[in-house]
Amino acid sequence: MTFEGQYLTYAEYQALGGSAIGEMPFNLLEFEARRRIDIKTSNRLQDATTIPQEVKLCVNSLINSISNYAEAKYGNKGNIASESTDGYSVSYLTADQISNVVKSKSADIDDTIRAYLLGVAVDGEHIMYCGVR
Repeated sequence: MTFEGQYLTYAEYQALGGSAIGEMPFNLLEFEARRRIDIKTSNRLQDATTIPQEVKLCVNSLINSISNYAEAKYGNKGNIASESTDGYSVSYLTADQISNVVKSKSADIDDTIRAYLLGVAVDGEHIMYCGVR
């Protein structure tokens, strides 16, 4: 499965010091964070040629927050749901489990998005603007 249109890539996440989660759990968390940002910005970032640094930092913060909350809720590290050493396999939290975490933490996520993105403009338009064009 490929993830396109990411606001923060796994390499950028690692450059920001992220190392707690693997690439696939990161992709699922980034997708959830991106969905929440798109809802709050009325999809104004989807066609942007350049993603502002504030958006990348917001996604990073959301990923860390959701991941930490999932760890506390499900009692695992790095979003690992189960692990077997016999044939060595690892199962990660499902997209539904991550969505449940996002719903549980919704107010905190909205506050984070506002804190990072209020006042940010892309192509001359404020991405959090809710008025008439």
